[in-house]
Amino acid sequence: MNAARVAQCYCAGILVADHLCTPIDHLPRAGELVLAQRLPLEIGGCAANAAIGLARLGIDVAVVGQVGQDPFGRFVVEQLQQHGVQTQHVRTAAEPTSGTLIINVQGEDRRFIHSIGANGTLRAEVLDFPELEQARVLFIGGYRLMPQLVAEELGPQLERLRQQGVRVVLDVVIPDEQDHWSQVAPLLPLVDVFLPNRDEAQALTGREDPVEQARRLQRQGAGTVVITCGDQGAVLCTAETCVRLGTFPVEYVGGTGSGDAFTAGYIYGMLQGKDPIQCAVLGSAMGASCVRGVGATETLFDRQELEQFVQQHPLEITPV
Repeated sequence: MNAARVAQCYCAGILVADHLCTPIDHLPRAGELVLAQRLPLEIGGCAANAAIGLARLGIDVAVVGQVGQDPFGRFVVEQLQQHGVQTQHVRTAAEPTSGTLIINVQGEDRRFIHSIGANGTLRAEVLDFPELEQARVLFIGGYRLMPQLVAEELGPQLERLRQQGVRVVLDVVIPDEQDHWSQVAPLLPLVDVFLPNRDEAQALTGREDPVEQARRLQRQGAGTVVITCGDQGAVLCTAETCVRLGTFPVEYVGGTGSGDAFTAGYIYGMLQGKDPIQCAVLGSAMGASCVRGVGATETLFDRQELEQFVQQHPLEITPV
């Protein structure tokens, strides 16, 4: 384990072993064998992906979460450590390490088959340690894909940390059509930045337009809301402004982890003192770097690459 020290950002939430295929030309029919060029094993999960992105950008970052007592758990921890992420707050659970089977078909969005595993017993008490009160940002990644991480227990932890000056960034993963609003709404007044994608925001608000989604979430108490919209860019709303952001011109290979890369870029901007729009531009650029590869972290920009890319490629920003 890495030596304990206070990180600038703690990424708490889902840790996953991703089992991927490089893009295939069609989904196999029952009994059919389809060939893929590679079947890589990659680290995944919102907390892990965002942490690795931040580490690539030179940020001192730690992960808070759980893995199983199995080879996949060791793989996840070793990958985090190899990227320079602190892992002293990664616990070992009796359940197996969470896994996702990610199927990439040429010209189509990804398909996911997920096992919750060790993430299923993660509770808000994992945030109760003194170093966290000295951090600048706490990111909760994959909320609602951890059944025992509930608003009744998480809310008091977030309130305590915000009183210590820690800024809270939250994203969600919504796996079904249950009522998730009752578990998300009470937390929004305690969140500085909320980062759902358009489908997740629609599931929460019942609205299709991302601008309406963002404004509904703000009325519930969220500070800044960013709705990521895939190849249609993003919508950002603060108390003062609301804008649409375009997309950067990159070759698309796979979308796995692009939202987490956006989060890493956004948090990097926060730590650099950037305003919300500048943070979202950095997030968009990190997301663009991610989609150039199959896995969630293999093609992420480092700090120099990110700053050069943003300087060389102006991003369209339109008030709404």
